[in-house]
Amino acid sequence: MSIEAPPARVDEVVSQALEAHSGSRGALLPILHAVQAELGHVPPSVVPVLADRLNLSTAEVHGVVTFYRDFRTTPPGRVTVRVCRAEACQAVGGQALLEHAVTSLGVARGETTPDGAVTLDEVFCLGNCALGPAVQVGDRLHGRVTPARLDALIGQTRGLGR
Repeated sequence: MSIEAPPARVDEVVSQALEAHSGSRGALLPILHAVQAELGHVPPSVVPVLADRLNLSTAEVHGVVTFYRDFRTTPPGRVTVRVCRAEACQAVGGQALLEHAVTSLGVARGETTPDGAVTLDEVFCLGNCALGPAVQVGDRLHGRVTPARLDALIGQTRGLGR
């Protein structure tokens, strides 16, 4: 249910990113970040285009996109839920909270619910270590999140139609 950008929009975004970073050493990462910032993900169709323009192999570009967890190859949901998996949060139930989110949402880490509402991600520090387990829902950071509170936070975002 996530929405893909039209091919013309993808081409425009890729062209702008390439132009902004042309001639830069190590331009691939900034270009990928620029594409994802505009489209919400890096469509697989841009991999061969970037490879050609940057004189890289398709495998090299694909490898970078799939290696870094920050890059998505599919559009995200309307809201992204990030559960912290760093040591401080793990020590106070972060793993159990993530497992609850997987079960509750019915998706694996990195996936989006079928209705396109929520994408579930794991991160390895939200910088809220004293208040673990920490969760980011959209742009808001929450501490000491229990499974019941996580369900309520997700329910609030779904109720708002975000």
